[in-house]
Amino acid sequence: MKRLRTLLLVAFLACSLVFSVKVLSTEKPKIAKPCTAPGCHTAKNNEVWGNLVSASAKAELIQVDTGTVWTFKFDENTTLKNWTQPINKLPKGKEISIIYEEKDGQLYAKSIAAKPLVSVDPAKVIKAEEVKKIADEGKGLIIDCRPPARYHEGHIPGAINIWYVEFDKHIDKLPKDKNALIIYYCAGPT
Repeated sequence: MKRLRTLLLVAFLACSLVFSVKVLSTEKPKIAKPCTAPGCHTAKNNEVWGNLVSASAKAELIQVDTGTVWTFKFDENTTLKNWTQPINKLPKGKEISIIYEEKDGQLYAKSIAAKPLVSVDPAKVIKAEEVKKIADEGKGLIIDCRPPARYHEGHIPGAINIWYVEFDKHIDKLPKDKNALIIYYCAGPT
């Protein structure tokens, strides 16, 4: 009986050790899912890519969501790229990257970079009236490439949702005719 108790205790301790090592070795994601699309970003050491949750100039704190929320301190030495206003004026949800260092158990932002606006060739821009006419006449496929949650908040009537991160999984939804008109839209130039 004593031997059985000892074996059970050893087995329990071994299982506990395996579980705690697995839990402790699990890291927070450093890149938000949209940023992991092929050809997009790869996080280097001490770098995160995600969406702004909040920024407080008074507390000198900024939070980024990568699937879990990271909190960083910042100060006058923190550089800001692609943004000319104070850090606390970054809009919630803005895609940002942060290069950080750890000091005294705290994460400090050395550099914060806002995703720059994309320049779109005017020849490739279509006016809302034209999109409405095409949708009303059923003369093209309209694809909303935002995440499903955003699509369900509101979208162009008749548009289908193919989130750009999962585009390859939905090729079958595209027209077989390679000359068919496709209007592909998102939340705006970012």
